[in-house]
Amino acid sequence: MDDQQQLDAARAMRRRILGDEYVDAQTADPNPTLRELQDHITRSAWGVWTREGPLSLRDRSLLVLAITAALGRMEEFELHAGACHNAGVTDAEVDELLFQLAAYAGAPAAVSAKRSLAQVRARRPAGEG
Repeated sequence: MDDQQQLDAARAMRRRILGDEYVDAQTADPNPTLRELQDHITRSAWGVWTREGPLSLRDRSLLVLAITAALGRMEEFELHAGACHNAGVTDAEVDELLFQLAAYAGAPAAVSAKRSLAQVRARRPAGEG
């Protein structure tokens, strides 16, 4: 796969998980440097989601949730918590992830993630999730 094909695959994966509305908003910046930054982020962060191998989209989504929460990146955690169902992750799995997070990253990280998760779920349309 050449560079353009890799970028196209990463873009498609980003849209599949996060949705067109979010991606369109993030990539609409008229500043060419910031558009280039978006392509860089898409190529590196979303390109890894397109790799063949033993990790499923569900696995990758759970990893991103755990890593962003452990690093205290709650804005990214909330983004991915709101979209994780697109990768096949259930609410019960995210709830269980909080226990792993508490054990390995500490109670403050788990409590922050729990608060963020409550906000994400409160914003969902009725009957979704």
